[in-house]
Amino acid sequence: MSRNTADADEVYAKRAAADVVFPPMTRYVLRQDWLSFGDDYTIRDAEGRDVYVVDGRVLSLGDKLSFQDLQGRELAFISQRLLAWGPTYEISRDGQVVALVKKSVFTFFRCEFTVDVPGPDDLVAEGDFWEHEYQFTRGGRAVASVSKRFFSWTDTYGVETTPEVDDVLILASAVVIDLCCHAKGR
Repeated sequence: MSRNTADADEVYAKRAAADVVFPPMTRYVLRQDWLSFGDDYTIRDAEGRDVYVVDGRVLSLGDKLSFQDLQGRELAFISQRLLAWGPTYEISRDGQVVALVKKSVFTFFRCEFTVDVPGPDDLVAEGDFWEHEYQFTRGGRAVASVSKRFFSWTDTYGVETTPEVDDVLILASAVVIDLCCHAKGR
């Protein structure tokens, strides 16, 4: 047996002995509606049922999107800050800003977004944004992931969240990242 195989076996044995319990992930499918005016998205659960819609305003100065449940109640509002250093979006609830999503401007060789929320619970999104393969982390620990790996359709990707994060905030942040990295016709 090679040294690498022995090392890998030892790592797996330690993980198994630790009785690591992984929390159940909530899964969504986020799909941009390509036959729409504005930036519209449909969000489905793991069973394929529509759970949220994102309605983009057509004629507005900067991006403005309403994140809604299926009854049309606004759960969050996404608006682009026009006078900012780099792409910056506000996510609001009931008229109060709950997060500021900003693309880091001075990162060489990689791309990074911060989701600045009140208090110490900021999120960082890192990975391959062009290919829709990235993670949201909080304090260095992964709390959500975005992947296009299992979807061949354009502008469709999966989002998985852990129980301790706000799903609407993660999904709205994923929409913002899509707007920044895959802006059609801009």
